[in-house]
Amino acid sequence: MRKIYLSLIAIALTLMVSCGKEKKETANNTPAIPVKVSGTTADNNVPYVTASGKIEAENSANVSTRMMGYVTKVHVRVGQKVSAGQLLVSINNTDLQAKKAQVDASILQATAGYNNAKKDYDRFTALFNQQSASQKELDDMTSRYEMAKAGLEGAKQMRNEVMAQFSYANITAPFAGEITNTFVKEGDMANPGMPLVSAEGASHLQVTTMVSESDITSIKSGMKAKVLVKSTNEELTGTVSEVSGSAKNTGGQYLVKINLNKTGSKVLSGMFVNVQFPIANKPQTTTQSDKILVPESALVKQGQLTGIYTIGSEKTAILRWLRIGKNFGNQVEVLSGLSANEQYIISADGKLFNGAKVTIQ
Repeated sequence: MRKIYLSLIAIALTLMVSCGKEKKETANNTPAIPVKVSGTTADNNVPYVTASGKIEAENSANVSTRMMGYVTKVHVRVGQKVSAGQLLVSINNTDLQAKKAQVDASILQATAGYNNAKKDYDRFTALFNQQSASQKELDDMTSRYEMAKAGLEGAKQMRNEVMAQFSYANITAPFAGEITNTFVKEGDMANPGMPLVSAEGASHLQVTTMVSESDITSIKSGMKAKVLVKSTNEELTGTVSEVSGSAKNTGGQYLVKINLNKTGSKVLSGMFVNVQFPIANKPQTTTQSDKILVPESALVKQGQLTGIYTIGSEKTAILRWLRIGKNFGNQVEVLSGLSANEQYIISADGKLFNGAKVTIQ
């Protein structure tokens, strides 16, 4: 019985050793995952201020009307390119047509009265000069002539008012750009002030971001900035165009706008970005020298735990659990679990796991 027991133990140990070898061989045969690595950033070594923002068009507008009427036709669709002055929306203008006809008739009547009054005025002026008409008769003709002249001018101004209202019935593009949304369709009732179409000038893009009060004094209008587009991982350059001097209506954050110098076709309005403002003489303190920041996108979260993959011996991925602190833009402060200048994995071209082989790109 004892021999049988010892034989079973020997067989089990043999199977365990063989399985371990198979697993090791399988792990060794697993192709290495390409990864990008970076060192951690100590705050005293970062000569820039970071902030998160969003790309938006420099020119944007919600086009509306000042008159009430039914929408007869929407001439554009979302995503369509338009030029300045192009017709966007038509609103029923039957009442304006009728009013225009009335004004045209009043202009004809006022013109006839003016011409008649002018002839009488010229005739009585000649008679008065010949002492064939009294001063009162000339004064009466002068008053009649001035009233006819004012009546004609008033009728013309009424026509200008009606023609101006026609521009509110035919809504045109205020600038060249792209239609981003349409809020009405044919048959809807358009009301004064109600947005009908939204448009953006796609040729000029800018970034709006909010900067904290501790960093706003370091940012000046005209300074250069680096803009990293999160979705495309594209790095752009820009120039600070506006720096708000008040945070009264923005919750303690100061609005900063950056004009982008050049963008590709993949960069669109509404994309989120990370902005870096290079600061030559950024103040340093003892507390800042111990601050370690890592990108939030590099963190791994499992339940309540937060970690990051570091590079171990023989180029393997090692999951390191961290204790994190405050957020600074798209970066997170690491309180413990990672030392300064230690490499960690930013991104990988495959699914990482603890002990996975990696190759650094």
